[in-house]
Amino acid sequence: MSDTPSSTWVLLRGLTRCSAHWGDFPQALAQALPGARVVLLDLPGNGTLCQQTSPTTIAALVDFCRAELLAQGVAAPYHLLAMSMGAMVAAQWAHDVPQELAGAVLINTSFRPFSPFFRRLRPRNYARLLRVALPGTSTDAREQTVLRLTSNHPEQHAKALAQWRQIRQQHPVSTGNALRQLLAAARFRATPQPPTCPVLLLGSAQDGLVNAQCTRTIAQRWHAPLALHPDAGHDLPLDDPQWVIDQMRQWLTQHARA
Repeated sequence: MSDTPSSTWVLLRGLTRCSAHWGDFPQALAQALPGARVVLLDLPGNGTLCQQTSPTTIAALVDFCRAELLAQGVAAPYHLLAMSMGAMVAAQWAHDVPQELAGAVLINTSFRPFSPFFRRLRPRNYARLLRVALPGTSTDAREQTVLRLTSNHPEQHAKALAQWRQIRQQHPVSTGNALRQLLAAARFRATPQPPTCPVLLLGSAQDGLVNAQCTRTIAQRWHAPLALHPDAGHDLPLDDPQWVIDQMRQWLTQHARA
């Protein structure tokens, strides 16, 4: 496994988020991994696919991703970079079709049965997330709430809010699809056995949305390397994209030497 010209990195976001929410990160990643191909996928119900119906299982999302890559002519093996619910898709993919994956980097995610529900989503956020999902809430109010929940670096907020406002206006996620995605995430159950492909876990020690212990537990159960950012929020690629890239490069270098 290495950042060779033949490497393909597939990027997957989380609940109700789409490829545009990566911001400038994909370009920075492509520059950091010369020759690698970076592919962004929207999940059904999000982004350019906001008119489609979101599946209610993570397995169905894996099937969609595989079919979409095939339709685009992007051949396996793939490296996956996935966060939150997207990392659940990556974990299911690694279980169902391990031969297609060369490696996976999972950011701030949580799985049953490794962590209880109150760690997977901090109870103090339930009411705020419900208000975001309900009809009638303004675009600015929704995106400001999501930013406060997922980012600990206020200096990023003005630019991100402008981008996220535009994304929501162009590709609104319906309440029904948001609930269907939440159901898929809630129903997902990871296998106790670690994936056969190399896995790196990245987390935020100060994640205000998902308890960082969830990432620690996955790393322990899967005997996978773990790196924790000291002060970033749930959206690690937004708060400190260079740190994420540095961790990935170190991980790739270690495996190349091995």
